[in-house]
Amino acid sequence: MSTKTFNIALPAGLVKEIDQTAKAEYKNRSEFIREAVQLRLRQLQSWDRIFRAGREAAKRLGIKSEADVDRIVNEYRHGRKSKKGRS
Repeated sequence: MSTKTFNIALPAGLVKEIDQTAKAEYKNRSEFIREAVQLRLRQLQSWDRIFRAGREAAKRLGIKSEADVDRIVNEYRHGRKSKKGRS
């Protein structure tokens, strides 16, 4: 794995927390920060997939506004099928 080194400024208290947690997990500071960044990136990618799926579902169901969502939820709760986007 190719690596790059860069400087980062963090508050002293945060560095202390990082070092304490890394030590408890038997890691060094770099390993801990690398894993934290990777985790955050995976979380953001996951949210991107969720929002993309939501946009695709909205398009498929003809949802253009929150009012459309409210209508669909209300119809579902009252046992009526929506006329738009349902088979």
